Amino acid sequence: MVGKKIGGRTYYYLAESARVDGKPRVVTQRYLGTADEIARAVPGGEPASASYRTYGEVAAVWATLSRLRFVARVDDVVRAKPSLGQALAVAVLHRATAPETPIGEWWAASPAADLTRLSTVDGLWRALERLTPERIAGIEETVSAAVLETLDDHEALAVDVPQFAVFAPADCTLPSACREVLAGVGLRVTRDGAIPLASRLYRRDNAPTFAALTGELGPATLVFHAGQAAQLDLGSRSGFVGSLPLTDHPELLTQPASARRRVDPERFAGLTALDTHAVVDGVRRRVILTHSATLHAAQSRAFADELATATRELDGLAEALAAGTHRGDRAQVHAEIGRVTRGRRIERVLTAVLSGTRPGEIRVERRIDSAALARLDDEFFGKQVLVTDRDWPVGDVVTAYRARTHLESTFRWLTGPALTGPTPRWEWTRQRIAAHGLVSVLAATVTHLMRREADRAGMNLSVRELLDRLAGIGELVLTYPSTGGRPRTKRLLTSAEPDQQALFSLFQDSR
Repeated sequence: MVGKKIGGRTYYYLAESARVDGKPRVVTQRYLGTADEIARAVPGGEPASASYRTYGEVAAVWATLSRLRFVARVDDVVRAKPSLGQALAVAVLHRATAPETPIGEWWAASPAADLTRLSTVDGLWRALERLTPERIAGIEETVSAAVLETLDDHEALAVDVPQFAVFAPADCTLPSACREVLAGVGLRVTRDGAIPLASRLYRRDNAPTFAALTGELGPATLVFHAGQAAQLDLGSRSGFVGSLPLTDHPELLTQPASARRRVDPERFAGLTALDTHAVVDGVRRRVILTHSATLHAAQSRAFADELATATRELDGLAEALAAGTHRGDRAQVHAEIGRVTRGRRIERVLTAVLSGTRPGEIRVERRIDSAALARLDDEFFGKQVLVTDRDWPVGDVVTAYRARTHLESTFRWLTGPALTGPTPRWEWTRQRIAAHGLVSVLAATVTHLMRREADRAGMNLSVRELLDRLAGIGELVLTYPSTGGRPRTKRLLTSAEPDQQALFSLFQDSR
């Protein structure tokens, strides 16, 4: 709630915020009235003060943690006083709802203190230092058991997220404290919802092979992308879903659109697929050519921007040569053209013809091959070639492959540019990295479970979209003067849009 002073009187407005381009912004304002008007509308006399805070996302995440019996399960693994379960639950709640805000600042401004049994977050970071590797493994095991109790499909996937997090020091006054630690993580996740069940954190400067990493995660279907395909011998491997470089199978790219069939329109709008076979690493395998209308449009726009930039640079070079302000020799001009048109797809449609041999006489003319541009648009944009040895329906293969994309998006939100420790100087030891890696993985576990439930209710949202939508539900806290005891407070939830209310009710009703 914000107050605006006009003519000596303060008028209050209910301001709702959301993230715009990654930053909090006020997106709507609703007039509430003066303090007297608010007091008359709310029984109990005139409040001494009023404040507004976001509520929906914190309450929904905490309800999900409560439904999993998260605190009790962690305390069963780590029998110690004070409760490690409460501390870890609050750390997960903070990471899931306000990863970019320092925990003390978040605690003071959020309803977390009213929902949890923790009285303060002072010392919470130090409490996490009780997390040994054995305890981390036990916590992941008990939380994954709780997650699996909510699912019918227990099929698991093994996924590598090499860009998991950057652990950065909070205080860089000393050179030894300024060394960032780049970390990746191997994950065992559910096929249904890509919900993390187990993790193996590694430093990127000492990364294991992809095959070795996934072997540590237990039985699961391996998920990989085209860049990792060369590391795997798919001719002898079993249990996988991945993608292959498009150029490896040109015979598939030229198949007409009529050869593809729609894939579950309710789950995958605009997705079509051709389910067939091809030889991969010497063995005949099931391959699926997919085409996404959404991906096609995005790639077309990106390529149009790339082509426009390249043509502007070539036109600028041509003008400089014609004006005599560019006096490079033919080899230098040729090298500059190569730099501008570098990239396999640009080279397919954009060419530059040189004339003249001596500096001052050299000219360049650029040409766009419209036929090549049409072929590129028809054969490449929007397409992926998936390969698998599973006999799952096409929709389930696509879901499994997209698990990695969803997880990468979630971890970009949860870890942001970097995870920083508290001040003063904070050394990221192996134990601290493991403990805070666990917090991020558990935050992804809880939010992906929420995302799955929302999806089953017909609301297909990313984790960030889901939490931003919930954050639009706020809480107005009215504090009344003390009459001898503690000051009384009254809490009112703000009105919500129908989709927000449906989402909020989904998690409150499932407690």
